[in-house]
Amino acid sequence: MLQVKNLVKIYDGGVKALDNVTFDVPKGQFLAVIGLSGSGKSTLLRCINRLIDPTEGQITWDGDDITAASPEEMRRIRRKIGMVFQHFNLVHRSKVITNVLAGRLGYVNPAWSLLNRFPKEDIEKAVKQLERVGIADKADQRADELSGGQQQRVGIARALMQDPNMILADEPVASLDPVLAHSIMKHLEEINKNDGVTVLCSLHFLDLVHRYADRVIALNEGKLVFEGLPKDIDDKKFKEIYGRDAERVG
Repeated sequence: MLQVKNLVKIYDGGVKALDNVTFDVPKGQFLAVIGLSGSGKSTLLRCINRLIDPTEGQITWDGDDITAASPEEMRRIRRKIGMVFQHFNLVHRSKVITNVLAGRLGYVNPAWSLLNRFPKEDIEKAVKQLERVGIADKADQRADELSGGQQQRVGIARALMQDPNMILADEPVASLDPVLAHSIMKHLEEINKNDGVTVLCSLHFLDLVHRYADRVIALNEGKLVFEGLPKDIDDKKFKEIYGRDAERVG
């Protein structure tokens, strides 16, 4: 289980991105994190894997106190936390398969990784993950030759290389058209349901929340303002929280 208690993040300049946020995520749940731009969604996800250090509060996951973990302990913890980024975060000039193999960096000898040398079983595993997301035929292409939807599938395959117990997906479909958005969400859903991987996915689109999430939390100006079932946050409730209509995929 993931437990977030009284989490606060204040950036330089005094901007409070998270304000006393508390919630739990049971193992194997698909949690949607919703909110307008600037509501704290990305900050929350990046605090969970310590890409950003919280100012106050505690995050514990399966018995590990993430907020108190040393750099060495965080390397071990991050092995099991996959991250999927809005803008893909790929090395554009590298081959697709090289980007996917980056998911094994926490497991292999650092010297080998600098030389792009990975064990045979890791290379075979990378091909299997590319097959799983439907782009094994792109393995030897440069990442920047792929469409946005294909690049996001590379990002998912890279996360799967970690054998994750949890995936943090930070606005994974924000820059994709409706068909591609659903294809990416279906991959995350399949990983969640079939592999039992806990998924925390920040989203803009309320219809995607209703379609894919088990539970939803809503942030507004860094505060947790809703926690419950997707069906309980309808268009009226969304407008009540944010003062504007919810966005839809289309």
